[in-house]
Amino acid sequence: MNLSNILSETNIVLGVTGSISAYKSLTLASRLTQLGANVNVILTEGGSEFITPLSYRTITQNPVVTNSFDVNSAYSVNHVYLAKKTDVVIVYPATANSIAKLAVGICDNPLATTILSTTAPIIIAPAMETNMFENSITQSNIENLKTRGFHFIGPDAGHLASGALGLGRLTEPEEMLGHIQFILGKTRGDFSGKKIVITAGGTQEPVDPVRILTNLSSGKMGYSLATAARDRGATVTLISAPVSLSAPIGTTIHEVKTAEDMLKSVHENIKEADAIIMAAAVADFKPTNSVGKKIKKSDDNFTMRLSPTSDILKSISDTKIIKVGFAAETDNLIENAKSKITSKKLAMIIANDVTIPGAGFGSDENQISIIDQDLNVESLPLNSKYEISHTILDRLLPLLQRFK
Repeated sequence: MNLSNILSETNIVLGVTGSISAYKSLTLASRLTQLGANVNVILTEGGSEFITPLSYRTITQNPVVTNSFDVNSAYSVNHVYLAKKTDVVIVYPATANSIAKLAVGICDNPLATTILSTTAPIIIAPAMETNMFENSITQSNIENLKTRGFHFIGPDAGHLASGALGLGRLTEPEEMLGHIQFILGKTRGDFSGKKIVITAGGTQEPVDPVRILTNLSSGKMGYSLATAARDRGATVTLISAPVSLSAPIGTTIHEVKTAEDMLKSVHENIKEADAIIMAAAVADFKPTNSVGKKIKKSDDNFTMRLSPTSDILKSISDTKIIKVGFAAETDNLIENAKSKITSKKLAMIIANDVTIPGAGFGSDENQISIIDQDLNVESLPLNSKYEISHTILDRLLPLLQRFK
């Protein structure tokens, strides 16, 4: 398994039942396949009324199971073979009828028999009209399956097939993908059981009600780290300054603005953490006195005094938590980073030159050097921030195993 992609070489059973939203399962099957998963589709009789088996076979390059008694199937005994082989079963979409059958153990199609035969995680994505979903019978069936370890994702609120607005819309494929990665990470990831706090974004220090002191950090590095750690099974707490990014599914996010806010949130959330990765660009200075009203251009004698903010990593005295810092520099990159690893007592520091074209703030890529406690330097080529995040986690994992 490629740890930088939890879906690589993963065997997935994708069950498709008879809902108009079944068309979205083609997109999900395509995304899973693109990410290296081996996808086997089981199409119920109702599902085949909306999408043909050929569509799934073309996307996944695998035969599609539609009939438990198909003697021409590539699988020896469909439900037994797939149940043993699969790493996860996903029912997307799941109708009220299919959920009800599973809740009472009715096995009248290959999907139901596969689910009852497997020990792999089972993820159900309901799709139905609001009244059907909210009906006490459906809710009882869902609760019954949840107590048996089934994972339920959605449904969402929005436009339904009837034209009504309400709860019952199938979770979108890209969001579903995040949930699948999160659940697989918990069962297969090498960070499973580890608790990681990650900070991201650039803090904002108020000058007056309409102005702030901030920096160019987009938060992409921190969010990539949070996504990668989640994909590898870590329990991730993301402490984020204001950014234009969505929190990775499966992470717990705390939104802050100022350096002081972040300091407080970090100390509240590291009590049970194994490591903190300080990827946020925290302001070094703040206005000594923030003004309560807008500063006018006519105030030509205005002078702003600055005071240093607290050094968050230096303030963490708990020796049981592994501290990883970041150093965004414009010159003397390695020298400046080495001084920080010593003064802040870090396990390692990630140094990056923000003047390199295509790397650093706002970019989807980065070029970094990793410096360990012994001041050894490992320089990496330009790569996506997500892939770089996995390299950082690769270096962190032995430290967690050694000291925990």
